[in-house]
Amino acid sequence: MNHNLTWQQAAWLAGAAAAVAAALWAWSSARRRRGAETPARALAAARLLREAAVVVGLYAVWQWVGGVAGRTTDGAVAHGQAILDLEHALHLPGEHAVQQWILPYASASQAANLYYATAHFGAMIALLIWLYARHRRAYGRVRTVVAVSTAACLAISLVAVAPPRLLPDAGFVDVAARYGQSVYAAAGALAPDEVAAMPSVHVAWAYIVACAVWRYGGRRWRWIGPAHLVLTVFVVVATANHYWLDGAAAIAVVAVCAAATAAGYRAAARVRGAVVSPAPSRRCVPPPGSTGHTAPRAAPRASTAPTCAPPTSSGGSPPSRTSTPRPAPPRRRPRAPSFR
Repeated sequence: MNHNLTWQQAAWLAGAAAAVAAALWAWSSARRRRGAETPARALAAARLLREAAVVVGLYAVWQWVGGVAGRTTDGAVAHGQAILDLEHALHLPGEHAVQQWILPYASASQAANLYYATAHFGAMIALLIWLYARHRRAYGRVRTVVAVSTAACLAISLVAVAPPRLLPDAGFVDVAARYGQSVYAAAGALAPDEVAAMPSVHVAWAYIVACAVWRYGGRRWRWIGPAHLVLTVFVVVATANHYWLDGAAAIAVVAVCAAATAAGYRAAARVRGAVVSPAPSRRCVPPPGSTGHTAPRAAPRASTAPTCAPPTSSGGSPPSRTSTPRPAPPRRRPRAPSFR
């Protein structure tokens, strides 16, 4: 039972969305040339279809690289056994114990298989739609992190690693094959699309969803992202599709790609600022309300206040400032107190 789109189906959908978006943009350009206004809904639909074409196109590339391009099964079992031995050396919990939580229960096993098959892609699509509708400024950066992280995971997964369920002597059960829910064409066989266990794209996408929902979601709903991450890690291990270290490697890849994306955005912002920002002008900024032209300065006006000159004598020269000093006022004799 495979609920995922094939790479051919995804490529067809991406091409159709891109064609409709291009038609809407062409129609909008023609209306602008005629001086007519383009409806806002048409522009919004064109942008949405463009983003849908990008996302579905990335999914088509992922499906193609994961199932067709250049991966062989040589050494897959040996690499998987090496990862299992490393986990034992690090004293990590065994995947067998986690699988025993669901094996006795058919409903739990089937629910885990269904979650593994559908939740990773459904949660990512829901996240991108929500960010595009409610947090447009964050959408572009998150989409870039998804694309770069997925490409990095696919590049690493070109080294074939068999999942735990395909190790012949490890004692794992292929839960999906038991209930006919496998998402792989050749369930239980070493096919090229089944030996891409390291790192786990399921965990990588769940980690992106968890971080984005926790960052941009409200206090009431932000727990959904981390809960999806925990449940995804549990499901991929319980169904024997991945090792613990597959999830740890995926989270590390996303962290590195997110840091690189943030650095790229900062560098692009600096370049745009250097190109767009004009050189600082040395002209004085006119005060608010002025016309922007600076009037020439007028010569300082002579003071019109009267000057107080001392009176002059008959000869025309001012009298001398030296004069007879005034006599000091007589000192009063202190009166004797009266005791009358």
